Amino acid sequence: MKPFRAELPTIGLLMYNGVLQSEVIATSDVFAKLTEDGKRLFNVITIAETKDPIITEEGMKFVPDYTFANCPKLEVLFIPSAYDMYAQVHNDEIVGFIKEKNQETKYTVSNCAGAQLIGASGIADGHKIVTWIGGGKQLQKDYPNLNVQDDSLVTFVEDGKFLSSNGNLTSYISALELLEKMTSPEHRKFVESYLYLDRLQDWKK
Repeated sequence: MKPFRAELPTIGLLMYNGVLQSEVIATSDVFAKLTEDGKRLFNVITIAETKDPIITEEGMKFVPDYTFANCPKLEVLFIPSAYDMYAQVHNDEIVGFIKEKNQETKYTVSNCAGAQLIGASGIADGHKIVTWIGGGKQLQKDYPNLNVQDDSLVTFVEDGKFLSSNGNLTSYISALELLEKMTSPEHRKFVESYLYLDRLQDWKK
C-alpha cells in the first residue's frame, strides 16, 4: 500500500478467500493511477476480516492492508465475487461490515456475484443491480427486494449510490464509470490510454 494520505478519498477493496483477483486488480488499476501531471487522487486499500493472507481463486496470496476493525472511512466500497459465495453470504462479519460501511460511503459497487452480498445486506433494496451472466434469475429469487436487471443484455448499471457489473474484466467498466464521476472524462480517457484499454477494445482475432 502507498502511504495513506488522510486528505484523499479512500477506495476500499473488500477481499476474502476465493476472491476473483481480476475484480480486485481492475479497480486498483483504475483508481491508483496518477493524473497526467503526476498527482495522486485516491488512497486505494484492501480490506479483509483478518490480517491473514487471502488466497484468490487463481491461487495468488494477497495480504490485506486493513481489517474490518481498523478500516478507515471509505468514500467507495467495492465488493467483488467468488465462484462460490455461500461462505461469504453466510458470514455475519462480512455482511455486517458492508452494512456499516454503506452508511458512510458515497458509492457502493458490486461486481459479478458480489451482488449476492449486496442482497444479503439489504442495503440496495428497491435499487437496480446486475450480476454475472446467467446469475440474475437466482439472485432475484434469493433477494426479491432487489431490482435485478437482465444480465444477458446489461453489463453495467448505476442506480443512486449503487453501481454493479457482470464482473471479471467488466469490472473495469464499473471502475472507469465511477472514476469519471469522481474526477473528469479527461482523466478517465488518460487512465484508459495508460492501461492500453483502447488496444484491448480494438483487438480482433
